[in-house]
Amino acid sequence: MRNKVSKAIFPVAGMGTRFLPATKAVPKEIMTLVDRPLVQYAIDEAREAGIKEFIFVTARGKNALEDYFDNAPELETKLRKDGKTELLETLKSTNMESGAIAYIRQHKAMGLGHAVWCARRLVGNEPFAVMLPDDVIAGDRSCLAQMVEAYEESGGSMVATMEVSPEQTKSYGVLDIDESDPTGDDRLMRAKGMVEKPNPGEAPSNLAVIGRYILTPNVMQNLNKIGRGAGNEIQLTDAIAAEIGQDRPVYGYKFDGKRYDCGSKAGYLEATVAFALANPELGDGFRDYLRQVVAND
Repeated sequence: MRNKVSKAIFPVAGMGTRFLPATKAVPKEIMTLVDRPLVQYAIDEAREAGIKEFIFVTARGKNALEDYFDNAPELETKLRKDGKTELLETLKSTNMESGAIAYIRQHKAMGLGHAVWCARRLVGNEPFAVMLPDDVIAGDRSCLAQMVEAYEESGGSMVATMEVSPEQTKSYGVLDIDESDPTGDDRLMRAKGMVEKPNPGEAPSNLAVIGRYILTPNVMQNLNKIGRGAGNEIQLTDAIAAEIGQDRPVYGYKFDGKRYDCGSKAGYLEATVAFALANPELGDGFRDYLRQVVAND
């Protein structure tokens, strides 16, 4: 019987330089998308997928992130006293059970692969998910829940993928698909290679890897062996590609949903508009406002 995916790693050690000066004092992951911080969307997605243990790889200056998931007794007492039960329930959804969350420090900024490797002892010999809070995915069902369901059938390692334009391949890891080995599932494709940030015209496909992964413990072993790759950093993509070289299956999963790159200012603004329009309390009024703006432009 295949082990269930119950642990997830959240690499949140980045400095968020693209959002300076805001991120001088506030971790990027705490920046608010309508009414919740970015990291809460990732946590909610993980919970829907059945994740029970949450591992955050942090760095200096991330104390606000740790405080966010802690209880706030004084605030809860005031909300209870004021009869604000709805807000109290909203607040409780941000709390994490004792022992469910762990924090590991990445002392040197050596890339995503290194950040994931820092959590190796907490993962142990189990499959695990990796979630990048910068990637916010809207859909009827969470991206990771879709992937977990597919993983229970396929095993191996799996990356979320989406189609991008040829000129965008230089910003992503890109899959090389094995057309000779169909999986029987239109959303699931076996990979025969992965290339980190290929130049346009040199990419093996237009299927880009985004920030959702389900990985076997072998990937941690690969991270322990590989050297620095693109950008002089230890690349998670290289460790996953090494699985293919050892004849262990790696799959790309075309998820159902819309991904927003909230690690960029443009993507963050796009997500803000989309989530505001979808909000039942704000949507109608905000839609009217946008129509006025467009009409007066």
